[in-house]
Amino acid sequence: MPLALLALAIGAFGIGTTEFVIMGLLPEVAGDFGVSIPTAGFLVTGYALGVMFGAPLMTALGTKVSRKRMLMLLMGLFIVGNLISAIAPTFTVMLIGRVIASLAHGAFFGIGAVVAADLVAPDKKAGAIAMMFTGLTVANVVGVPLGTLIGQSAGWRVTFTAVAALGVLGLAGIARLVPDMPKPEGVRLRHELAAFKNVQVLLAMAMTVLGFGGVFAAITYIAPMMTNVTGYADGSVTWLLVLFGLGMVGGNLVGGRFADRALMPMLYVSLGALAVVLALFTLTAHNKIAAAVTIALIGALGFATVPPLQKRVLDQAHGAPTLASAVNIGAFNLGNALSAWLGGVVIAAGMGYTAPNWVGAVLAAAALLLAVLSAALERRADAADPADPAAPVAAKAEQAQAVQQQAVVHN
Repeated sequence: MPLALLALAIGAFGIGTTEFVIMGLLPEVAGDFGVSIPTAGFLVTGYALGVMFGAPLMTALGTKVSRKRMLMLLMGLFIVGNLISAIAPTFTVMLIGRVIASLAHGAFFGIGAVVAADLVAPDKKAGAIAMMFTGLTVANVVGVPLGTLIGQSAGWRVTFTAVAALGVLGLAGIARLVPDMPKPEGVRLRHELAAFKNVQVLLAMAMTVLGFGGVFAAITYIAPMMTNVTGYADGSVTWLLVLFGLGMVGGNLVGGRFADRALMPMLYVSLGALAVVLALFTLTAHNKIAAAVTIALIGALGFATVPPLQKRVLDQAHGAPTLASAVNIGAFNLGNALSAWLGGVVIAAGMGYTAPNWVGAVLAAAALLLAVLSAALERRADAADPADPAAPVAAKAEQAQAVQQQAVVHN
């Protein structure tokens, strides 16, 4: 594997860290700026909305320049945003910094995955893509807990300064190690946009918003919930986030393994179990051991939905998957924003720090209902217009391989 993949993985590590580390530092940030915990939650919402709008926008702009230059520009944007957050004199300025950093998120993963695949032989493309996205996975196991520990001991501003330094390292690696690649030719956004006329594409994205939103409803406020309800010390939030990250890794591997075998049944099981576990979290949050186990389960069940949901979008938008894939990354973050806001609403209403768990359970249950509806509509469409059995076998195999690789790409 070429060293250029290491540069991409470092960038992915920094992006993954800055996205999730704020959840463990909400009490510190809220205290420094003199705002409430629900208000501080807008730092999660703002970042998620920035990813949602930035993913398609930056992906479209990326068609105008070389991929290497676009990756460098995206890392530069990421560095600037984190530096603004680190030195922000007011809460509003920090929120602006978070949004600026978020604009690089979706396009970096989309373009970076294409670059990673182009760096290796055809039979090693999936491995190269997976190696790049290892940076995102490791961020949730190492970067986020370490960043939380640094923020709680040395100050949250030091955490964001360190994340910006990671961005500088990633930028230097991309400049030095990633070869120049020509800008893509013949890209037509009109064809990509046509995929969004398919109701199944829209349903799949709605499942993404609601299903992953259920995870973030609880996890956004994990720090105040664990310290004020469960009775953990502030420093314990670090290893609780490690448990969440380990659950994410395991769930992602399981979801990826079964997405090609039984996609819809996998969604039924993972979304249904997620809704149940989130509802139970309102009870288990009052016991230290039960809360820790539940946090790991939420990570596992939440990320078990990611490969099948991404694959579902790609299956339904197979004629124009690039923009649909980028927008679905934004859909995950729209779910993050929606659930973070709703969680803040119920806390501000005086319902307690465990109330967001009920919000998450309702969102996951709604995603399950959409999955059932989507499958029913698909069966009806298949009955009315069965697939042509004479379709070339080679084309089917090629499409299946592309879908499998794209499922790996997201995480």
